[in-house]
Amino acid sequence: MGIVSEEAIDEFQELMDQVEEPLKETYERVHQGYLRENLGRFLKARDWNVCKAHTMLVECLRWRVDNEIDSILSKPIVPTQLYRDVRDSQLIGMSGYTKEGLPVFAIGVGLSTFDKASVHYYVQSHIQINEYRDRVLLPSISKKNGRPITTCVKVLDMTGLKLSALSQIKLVTIISTIDDLNYPEKTNTYYVVNAPYIFSACWKVVKPLLQERTRKKVHVLSGCGKDELLKIMDFTSLPHFCRSGSSGSSHHTQSANCFSIDHPFHQQLYNYVKHHYETRGQAEPAKQGSFHVGFPEPEAERCVIAKTIESELHKFENRNGLAMSIDDRKASHETLADDDL
Repeated sequence: MGIVSEEAIDEFQELMDQVEEPLKETYERVHQGYLRENLGRFLKARDWNVCKAHTMLVECLRWRVDNEIDSILSKPIVPTQLYRDVRDSQLIGMSGYTKEGLPVFAIGVGLSTFDKASVHYYVQSHIQINEYRDRVLLPSISKKNGRPITTCVKVLDMTGLKLSALSQIKLVTIISTIDDLNYPEKTNTYYVVNAPYIFSACWKVVKPLLQERTRKKVHVLSGCGKDELLKIMDFTSLPHFCRSGSSGSSHHTQSANCFSIDHPFHQQLYNYVKHHYETRGQAEPAKQGSFHVGFPEPEAERCVIAKTIESELHKFENRNGLAMSIDDRKASHETLADDDL
């Protein structure tokens, strides 16, 4: 960091030293002892404007208190079949670590259907993974490596991306807005793999709308991306859909599939939440019912991006419909010609 950056962090820290309860307790959960790294994330998200970064962080802390985020890791999604349904339709998992020690999260963008539970369960699941990453994984990795590790990398699998993604834009916008406002700058790099034409068409129009620092984070790789990803991680840390040239999210055994509820990461997360529920002195088994979280209003940039993607998908849908109509007419003419014979 440069001198200006360090001075901004010093100024920001002086402001945050004045935070009182109940915000102070949740603030400690957020920074996990890595104060300057945490302040740097919020400053980066607000282009190093101390006043705006301070407002952002305080609003984040209020959101956490109002929605009891500190207790979300003791709120299991039950029954087990419902949790399994969420895992089967919200494809996310952790496949390993980069050579620098950053966690590698895999996301099945194209094959996530979000159709087996209410939106609140998907949001609860997403926040639980965020909190487990920030409060359990990253502090443990930092201690093991003897240095702060506060970010991760994400590999986005676009296998199976279809026009049906239109129906998921609202939920995806909610989740990404929660991340933008409350977990800023937690992803070091995004790697996009197995990208079909429909993704390329959307990326072409969305890319110019992104801030430069975000554009620099996104790397669209050829095919499954294995060769490029092996430069930053070992084969054992590759997501399952990157391990062969013809792979996709759905063509792997449960043991290798990092999206599966049976994968070690999800077993550890599930058992952690279950244990913390039980150690809170709950006398009865957890009852079914989602953990309702207030959905923050998306920022203007996020709204524009969502509307642009929606518009592009509609254009793609209309072009496909026109092409199908032409094909149908051709088939009809051919049938008539055959009848004439």
